[in-house]
Amino acid sequence: METMTNLHISQHALEQWLYQMVNSKIEVFAPVHDGEKTDFRLLAFGDKVADDYVQTTQSAKRFAFPKAEKLFSYRKEGKDVTLQERDLNDFPEIVLWKVRPCDAAGFAPLTGIFNWDYKDDIYNARRDKITLVSFSCTRCDEYCFCTSVHGGPGNTEGSDIQVTELPDRSALVEILTPKGKSLIERFVQETTPADGIDKETYLASVPVRFKLEQLREKLEGAFDNPIWKQQSERCLGCGACAFVCPTCACFDIQEDARGSSGSRIRCWDSCGFSLFTQHTSGHNPRPTQSTRWRQRILHKFSYMPDRIDETGCTGCGRCSRACPVDMNIVEHLMSIENHGSVSYTHLRAHETCA
Repeated sequence: METMTNLHISQHALEQWLYQMVNSKIEVFAPVHDGEKTDFRLLAFGDKVADDYVQTTQSAKRFAFPKAEKLFSYRKEGKDVTLQERDLNDFPEIVLWKVRPCDAAGFAPLTGIFNWDYKDDIYNARRDKITLVSFSCTRCDEYCFCTSVHGGPGNTEGSDIQVTELPDRSALVEILTPKGKSLIERFVQETTPADGIDKETYLASVPVRFKLEQLREKLEGAFDNPIWKQQSERCLGCGACAFVCPTCACFDIQEDARGSSGSRIRCWDSCGFSLFTQHTSGHNPRPTQSTRWRQRILHKFSYMPDRIDETGCTGCGRCSRACPVDMNIVEHLMSIENHGSVSYTHLRAHETCA
């Protein structure tokens, strides 16, 4: 994405920018510590935004694709049915503050999914109201692998503005879209040109773990490979990986019926669940955890690139952090790329990032 303008702002200007937004009619969500977790919360005056963390527990996708969402409501009177659709103008203006680059990049695959074979008006209306202010990553951990999927700690893809905090607490501000420019004009007064600031100097160093193109080549002929059974032996099918992922978009449709009225609800689902593909007849085309694990990997790294020209993974590492049985997706992907069979490298034992 081409940068429109680079600015340098002081720590005070950065703090005032956030303060002004929180006290406006905009809903500002930012990472806040909650015990051992860090997650997005609607900011109120006095809330402290987290600064000593690598990644939020949950991704930012729920702001455009909520966990549960009413699609429409209805009322039956005799043979007549009255539908009430969602008011697409009713969604609030939202700023997501201090989103990591891997989360911002995740909105492109989501948008591709929700606009692939039809235009999802509800998703698009929500997404249009969101302004993404990402903060580049000055640190990372052993689960981060954004550089392996063509991202990076300073990747601007999907962001409207990207902020890079400097050692003196001032910041480099990259204005990337007209939406970002509008936000700056509304809330930031004290700026100077960002001459001579080398952004790369301040970014985390995330090692490349595998080559994406080589991985895709291996996956093309891997549908019947025994690797899927071997890799999935620990998988519980709990769905934690899908729910924390910034790009997973599987959903179910539920009916909330109450007598003669009700609502149609879209809610998160996961292709890792045993009932996800079960037919009314009882037949299940993915009857084992290995076939469901295969679907997850092929969908993200083969089917999505072919169908919507987007990789279904941004390298955020959340799935590995959240897995209760320590399935590390990087280990699995490296194994497929390098050997075509299981060969756990236990990255955490000897590979780190700065």
